[in-house]
Amino acid sequence: MKRGTPDATELAALTAVLLTRARLPHPPTTPTPRPTWPAPSYRVPRDWRH
Repeated sequence: MKRGTPDATELAALTAVLLTRARLPHPPTTPTPRPTWPAPSYRVPRDWRH
């Protein structure tokens, strides 16, 4: 077999994989909503630094 030239078995396997993937449901196109609460503040009080 020459490189880049699939034999019948490899071509059949590739075809099966592509057909299976084509039948899978597509993921939703809408992004997942982000939480609306504010991000936590990680500032340390000045007394804790010394």
